[in-house]
Amino acid sequence: MARGKLRIYLGSAPGVGKTYAMLSEAHRRIERGTDCVVAFVEHHDRPRTEVMLHGLEQVPRKALDYRGTLFTEMDVDAVLERAPAVALVDELAHTNVPGSRNAKRWQDVEELLAAGIDVVSTVNIQHLESLGDVVESITGVRQRETVPDEVVRRADQIELVDMSPQALRRRMAHGNIYKSDRVDAALSNYFRPGNLTALRELALLWVADRVDEYLQQYRGEHDIRSTWQARERIAVGLTGGPEGRTLIRRASRMAAKGSGSEILAVYIARSDGLTAASPKELAVQRTLVEDLGGTFHHVIGDDIPAALLDFARGVNATQIVLGSSRRKTWQYIFGPGVGATVARESGPDLDVHIVTHDEVAKGRGLPVARGARLGRSRSIWGWLVGVGGPALLTLLLTHVDADLGLANDMLLFLTLTVAAALLGGLLPALASAAFGSLLLNYYFTPPLHLWTVSNSKNIVAIIVFVGVAISVASVVDLAARRTHQAARLRAESEILSFLAGSVLRGETSLDALLERVRETFSMDSVALLERESDVAPWTCAGRVGEGRTLQRPEDADVDMPVGDHMALALSGRVLPAEDRRVLAAFAAQAAVVLDRQRLQGEAQQARTLAEGNRIRTALLAAVSHDLRTPLAGIKAAVSSLRSDDVSWSEEDQAELLEGIEDGADRLDHLVGNLLDMSRLQTGTVSPLIREIDLDEVVPMALGGVPDGSADLDIPETLPMVTVDKGLLERAVANIVENAVKYSPDAEPVLVSASTLGDRVELRVVDRGPGVPEAAKDRIFEPFQRYGDAPRGAGVGLGLAVARGFVESMGGTLEAEDTPGGGLTMVLTLRAAAGTPPTVPDLSAQATS
Repeated sequence: MARGKLRIYLGSAPGVGKTYAMLSEAHRRIERGTDCVVAFVEHHDRPRTEVMLHGLEQVPRKALDYRGTLFTEMDVDAVLERAPAVALVDELAHTNVPGSRNAKRWQDVEELLAAGIDVVSTVNIQHLESLGDVVESITGVRQRETVPDEVVRRADQIELVDMSPQALRRRMAHGNIYKSDRVDAALSNYFRPGNLTALRELALLWVADRVDEYLQQYRGEHDIRSTWQARERIAVGLTGGPEGRTLIRRASRMAAKGSGSEILAVYIARSDGLTAASPKELAVQRTLVEDLGGTFHHVIGDDIPAALLDFARGVNATQIVLGSSRRKTWQYIFGPGVGATVARESGPDLDVHIVTHDEVAKGRGLPVARGARLGRSRSIWGWLVGVGGPALLTLLLTHVDADLGLANDMLLFLTLTVAAALLGGLLPALASAAFGSLLLNYYFTPPLHLWTVSNSKNIVAIIVFVGVAISVASVVDLAARRTHQAARLRAESEILSFLAGSVLRGETSLDALLERVRETFSMDSVALLERESDVAPWTCAGRVGEGRTLQRPEDADVDMPVGDHMALALSGRVLPAEDRRVLAAFAAQAAVVLDRQRLQGEAQQARTLAEGNRIRTALLAAVSHDLRTPLAGIKAAVSSLRSDDVSWSEEDQAELLEGIEDGADRLDHLVGNLLDMSRLQTGTVSPLIREIDLDEVVPMALGGVPDGSADLDIPETLPMVTVDKGLLERAVANIVENAVKYSPDAEPVLVSASTLGDRVELRVVDRGPGVPEAAKDRIFEPFQRYGDAPRGAGVGLGLAVARGFVESMGGTLEAEDTPGGGLTMVLTLRAAAGTPPTVPDLSAQATS
């Protein structure tokens, strides 16, 4: 009998809809005529899930008595006897009641599969055995019911049931997962946004790993040998050829395997501008790198492998990605190539990856331009061909018994002269023409072995040979020079185009621009110097690199003036004159960036002054109204008591005195908040941190609110917290008073506390109108009163002071929406060291 197939709906958290998806699949299969039954499904009183059970055949459960309590479990024997094509089994990680056929439900499923029954099941990511410790560190809840990873990995199909944390919390708040009496506790503990986001990431990564296993299995079954290319600091060497996009994508996949990895794509152009790069292709690759989160770098260097290694070590790269050479086989006679050289010289600190691509061994798309600056090796080859070639040719012709004639001999020597011009330029070609004419005269022109010519026609022939050789060499050398100039201008245009692009993209970092100059010209250090006048000393406005510190432009290897009182100074090597055109553009841009940064600083100062003016205006308004109002009440009450015209009863006098006391309390509260905000803005708050219990502080903070307006829920099992008692009391008092102010009269504010790892959370929950998401940060600013708060209710400093005090003690204060309406203030504090936190037991509700 063939083994049944297992399909698992994997959830990132309880309530995402695994059981609902499983039941939906059952209805689809029944519509297709499949014999499908419900072996065990738990709907947990969720109406939408319960409705999905209608129309499905359910196998009766088996009742078991355990310690006087009746439990129901899946009846494996009944399912085997029914022998359906498909059985639905919920909660794969469930532990069966003692006395059951198997200890775990996944073992029951194994029996069904062995009997040839297909099974559709569900499990949450936190129930995987290998993730138990990780889930506990994230949520603070230890999962008691687990399933071995291998059981889930062996499933024929795994489907991820996913939902964003915000949507899941809304579903929870609407009562679609738990009953209303459990919603607040769940949202405050297990179903926090951070917990749900972490669980979601675990589920996505686990499923991605399983997909990779499927892919490897498929490749093995189909005997696929070619590479299917799916973090550290990775440098990608680009040539400007079409394979660059492949290298960038491959490096991106490598970087994605490690957190915090970075991609740095580098294109190295020769200093003489000789390059086969396509500007259009480079622009496409630059865009691709930036889209993948990497950076593009343009570097100039004559020795490509050395420049690439210097760049990689300069940016602390750990890996280099290069493409396999596009050279044809015969071209390797000129050298091993960049890839092999970099791999040989990288040393133990750099890993070199040679990536294959579709352009391997197809040759370069554009011919390499040749110019006057051909390098040492090319010059040597030119002289060898120009001087050694005629000598070898003469030796060959004099020892071969074949009379080719003077004309053919001249054509052979002319061929060597042209080859010398192509390889080494004009000078080797001229030397070849002169040396070749002498050899023609001595060995091939009668009388032989004499430096004389007997026939005048031969004299003309030798003169024509020399003229043609010099003319051809001059034309070839001129063409090479023009090609060199065009290539040089193209390299400059690429650099200037990139510089213009950085301006259009709004890159305003001076250090980044100076670093770009250092990379482009391969310098040790670059500094932007300025001075106020012709006699003032130079000051450094910005500097990058590790070379010597430059005090004056005259001390630099290269200096580029920018106006009268600014200069760009570079140290490391002397640049050729043609490079100064590009350097001038960089220098002008550096001056623009510096001016822009200073303007931004001035704008920030202006904004700071404007904020100060706003605060002063708000303070004047507060003093003119919020402070004068209680003063006016106090003065009116005192004047009434002192009046001789009215005889006040004891009740009236008590009422007037109570008004005086209330006004004085309001004044004291307002002045206290003003002084506290002044201390916070001047940085003179010095918390006295010690270990205390929350139940010592929070009840005292509720003294300023009416009786019955706040409910207190502080468990005695909470760990102690490290805070300043006085500052915490003031902060909690301001938060609670603000919540009471906005809550309806019939809805008391809830003040509760709980633990989360090494932190303790104090939550102040109100049922008021709430605050929109965009305004949640603004309510913590000074002199801000949201909505239609009544005048006289304060100057808008309570929450600002509370957040300032909390942050000075190393805590945080954030605003969240209250499920069902309202606002929740979450105050997070550090638990005392050595005090193990008490975690609420939510394992039962988190497993469903």
